Amino acid sequence: MRAIVIIPTYNERPNLETLLQQIHERAHGLHILIVDDNSPDGTGEAAEALREKYGAELFVLHRQKKEGLGRAYVEGFRHALAQGYDVILQMDADLSHDPGTLPVFLDQIAISDAVIGSRYIRDAGVVNWDFKRLVLSKWATRYIRLITRMPFSDATGGFNCWRSRTLQAIGLDDVFSNGYLFQAELKYKAFRKNFKVTEIPIVFAERNLGKSKLDRHIIWEAIWGVLKLRFKY
Repeated sequence: MRAIVIIPTYNERPNLETLLQQIHERAHGLHILIVDDNSPDGTGEAAEALREKYGAELFVLHRQKKEGLGRAYVEGFRHALAQGYDVILQMDADLSHDPGTLPVFLDQIAISDAVIGSRYIRDAGVVNWDFKRLVLSKWATRYIRLITRMPFSDATGGFNCWRSRTLQAIGLDDVFSNGYLFQAELKYKAFRKNFKVTEIPIVFAERNLGKSKLDRHIIWEAIWGVLKLRFKY
């Protein structure tokens, strides 16, 4: 299976080289697509410079402006689908997702339509979150599960893996969410279409460098967007 991991970036230059090195070491041969939203700190330029080191394993999409996580992923997904990849993974650029888990995703996707990385099942965990952030995350998943009836333990997590045919079937043209709700929207659409979705444990570590992208607008989108999600699909 031809596989690629999509990594949206905005001001992630301090983390980029370390992340790519870890992916190369722990999932050698996996292709990488950086989708940069015109980062002021030069993340896009740094990614281009690293193409000399990683050659055909690394690709970079440069977007004109910051339009949000969902828009970046949709453009990345479309690029990967157009290039004929069989498997498409998602992960964050801030080193919160362990590249050592990538081989587990690739093993599980062989017998699944999608694989979700969960922070809240056995052998999973969260590192360096304050109590408020942990409660907010768990509350968000419980709220989403209550409204949508999805059975997944981690609705908002961003470390996931998809078969290309699954993304094609659930559709990208009518995706309306853009923040953290985007992750839940994709999972909900897969759930409604009865795809086989497997959850695997992951350990999520809070970023050491850079600034979190979570803000009040994203939280409000999630609260009201879940209701829209339930009645839209």
